[in-house]
Amino acid sequence: MDREERDTAADTHAAAPAQAAKRSPAKRVLRWVVTLAVVGVVGWLFARSLAANWEQVREQHLGFSWWWVLATVCFAGAVALTGIAWGRIIRWLDPSAQVPAREAIAVQCLSWVLKYIPGQIGSVTNKVLWAGRKGISRTLVLISFLYENIFLQIASIVPAVVILLLSLGPSLFGANATLLLAPLAVLIPAAVVLYPPAFHALIALPARRLLKAEVPREYFLSAPRAVLSLGEFLLPRLLNGIGFVIIAATVSDITPQHWLPFIAAYALAGAIGILAILVPSGLGVREAVIVVVLSQYVPTSEAIVISLLARLLATLGDALVALLYVTVRQTLPKETRP
Repeated sequence: MDREERDTAADTHAAAPAQAAKRSPAKRVLRWVVTLAVVGVVGWLFARSLAANWEQVREQHLGFSWWWVLATVCFAGAVALTGIAWGRIIRWLDPSAQVPAREAIAVQCLSWVLKYIPGQIGSVTNKVLWAGRKGISRTLVLISFLYENIFLQIASIVPAVVILLLSLGPSLFGANATLLLAPLAVLIPAAVVLYPPAFHALIALPARRLLKAEVPREYFLSAPRAVLSLGEFLLPRLLNGIGFVIIAATVSDITPQHWLPFIAAYALAGAIGILAILVPSGLGVREAVIVVVLSQYVPTSEAIVISLLARLLATLGDALVALLYVTVRQTLPKETRP
């Protein structure tokens, strides 16, 4: 795609908000119908997941703890931190894009809630549609989505495996190699994103065939910025882990020496859950990883309770994310609301 073509595409995207304002009544009605249908499907899947998780936790006869509220806030806060990191990628890839942190958080929160549609279809579609309304290249946003998920995987897997190896030794992975070490295979292609020419070459070929156009090199992060962004994606994983440690402390007598391994277990479980793309939010996969790792430190029965309770509170955290989306969205100008 030469400069003239990119300028034309930019003009087209810049005109998107004006065109949106001229939508016919039929299109507006269709948009509302589609929106209500999506909300209905997501709401039903969320309610079903919440009911199943609540039933499993209720069978454990646990007493309520106010610490669970803090853990739930941590889970929701991690989504906001992810949104901030993703928004920075957008601004780096397109310096002309006006995407404040609040708007990036709102977009990320909505995409997170839409994760209940299996395969992350809802999440990526939301960002692509937002890009169209915003006048940002949809190709650029798709690349940012790849960066986000790959960075989250690296930030989850590498520190977690190192921590667990130092804490437990290779024996844990020997008995559970298929479950715990399979994500390491993802790191091979994931490492490509840290070398911009290789990542560009990897994306350019399918883009050339599908889009019949070249992907501009400026749509890719430089190596230093890729490393900085990867470091930023460590923060939401850490906040998630803190919430998980809080939950574990209400069930088991754990000491500070357990904190890092427990954070690592939750991060690794989250990474493996994401890879289970055909299951909403990796249902059941994360719990298996958590039980395998935590049973090395606490009784298996307690590890099971912790995994079930974490699932329930993470689901409640999703409701808090939806509330955060509505709240932040109201603070944005109407023309920029996702």
